Amino acid sequence: MNAPPRRKPRAAPPPRLLLPQHWPTWLAAGLLWLLAKLPYPTMLKVGGALGALAYRLPLPQRRVARRNLALCLPELPEAQRERILRAHFRSVGITLCETALIWYGPTAKVLSLVHFDGLEHVDRLRAQGRGVILLAAHFTTLEISAGMFTLTRDAYAVYKPSKNALVTWLFETRRGAVSEGMISRDDIRAMIRVLKAGGIVWYSPDQAFRGKGAEMVPFFGLPVATNTATSRLAKLTGAAVLPYFSERLPGDAGYRVSIGAPFDDFPSADAVADTLRFHRLIETQVRRVPEQYLWLHKRFKGLSADYPDFYDGRPVGREAALAATAGADGPSARPADRATADDARHST
Repeated sequence: MNAPPRRKPRAAPPPRLLLPQHWPTWLAAGLLWLLAKLPYPTMLKVGGALGALAYRLPLPQRRVARRNLALCLPELPEAQRERILRAHFRSVGITLCETALIWYGPTAKVLSLVHFDGLEHVDRLRAQGRGVILLAAHFTTLEISAGMFTLTRDAYAVYKPSKNALVTWLFETRRGAVSEGMISRDDIRAMIRVLKAGGIVWYSPDQAFRGKGAEMVPFFGLPVATNTATSRLAKLTGAAVLPYFSERLPGDAGYRVSIGAPFDDFPSADAVADTLRFHRLIETQVRRVPEQYLWLHKRFKGLSADYPDFYDGRPVGREAALAATAGADGPSARPADRATADDARHST
């Protein structure tokens, strides 16, 4: 059933979150509330200016992003990768304003900015009573694109709780205000309940993961520690898995959200191969809008001590990286580098 655009009533914070140690976070939330009042074009300019300022600061995240770009896009000249890096920081600054907009902005304003492609896939599956996993990735538009979908359809959003209790509460109440509910990324049972009942789960398991069920899966040709739970969720619930990608359009044209057709023959008997299919789609999207991928994340991590530390500041070229990871983490790093017939059909 399609949900009418709505926001849930605001919940009062528990008294423990009003203590002085949380006041800086409350101040930041207040600034987000103010940003949400800006016209959208002005918001983009403010966010871009904040990101440009951050690029000029000696932040460790700049080094992380530069290393990720070199590992993933070695075919590009260094000067071009640096231009992408500068544009990426502007994109991250805009993400701050987009978070303000989806948390505190008027619903009509938010939905006027988005164009959906592929909603018919979701609606058809829901009409059949089948659960749906929307498989998303960490691009800088992640927060606003998740909220845009959950404003228009009944869906649960999976999130990673923060070590900061107030930040977690804000995610649960502000993102939760525009969704059917929030599910912690570790609460597999809750995801299974929703999917077995024919619900929708918006899920982004593409970041470095070294918990239970982690496998080494190639990403831009290098094996990385990855969450392969999507295959298990689909197998246990019979849910369909649909790729979900969003993109910030040029100027102030808004956003395009593309929802692909359900994966064929999913899950297979090989969770690594299943996950590689999604990684291939992420790689395609990264090459389309490289500045919008979340390069600040330390994606290249392994499952054992022999995996190299790509973020220790030492220069590592692409060939050296391939050699260093060739035998790391043992047999779970097996090549799963096989193309699938529907990769092109699902790419956006």
